[in-house]
Amino acid sequence: GWRIPFLASALLVIIGLWIRLRLTETPAFAKALEEAPPPRVPMVETVRHYPREVIGGTLAAMICFALFYLATVYALGYGTTTRGFPREQFLTMQLQAILALAVGILIAGWLADKFTPRLVLMAGCVMTMLASFLTAPWLGAGSAVQVTLYMAAILFAMGFVYGPLGAWLPGLFPARVRYTGASIGFNMGGILGGAFLPTIAAKLSAAGGLSYVGHYIAGIAFVSLAALAFLPDTQEV
Repeated sequence: GWRIPFLASALLVIIGLWIRLRLTETPAFAKALEEAPPPRVPMVETVRHYPREVIGGTLAAMICFALFYLATVYALGYGTTTRGFPREQFLTMQLQAILALAVGILIAGWLADKFTPRLVLMAGCVMTMLASFLTAPWLGAGSAVQVTLYMAAILFAMGFVYGPLGAWLPGLFPARVRYTGASIGFNMGGILGGAFLPTIAAKLSAAGGLSYVGHYIAGIAFVSLAALAFLPDTQEV
């Protein structure tokens, strides 16, 4: 039975390939190619000429991945070991909570069009700092309802720091290195914000309780908020 979804996904690969073959270059990139050939080593040019954007974009993206790994990897490990929830029950709770992520993305996308992506990302950071105070009382509760509501709150905030990110991050860079710059910022943000979070959160929880985990998340949100505050909405090509 588990093979059926994998076989069915072949249809998505075909659809994705069809869409990709029909896409054309953006006017901005086509214009950049007319003015000069593409850089031979895009990563070197990006890091050399746009260090502020690379570093700022990386720091701004950190909170997105921190929230994801908090609500999925760390919460699952903590809930099934320390709190003693059955694994199947906790996975069901996560499936329910993740609906809040979808709602958050939709609302954040609408607000980003109405205002600016950067302002929505900043609002998501503030929302995360407020939600971090719920880490100890709600995630540490024995109630499945409270734990689910906590994960929903965290994932809803993630919708605000994830939904507009794809519109804001590429706009920091000119067309000739736009894809490279956005890729560096997004992936480095994932490494710094999410790769080490489960391990660090587990050590903080063991040392001082879940309140330390909440402080850690709030600290990452503050770093991302500061980076967003010092960067523009877009950059002229």
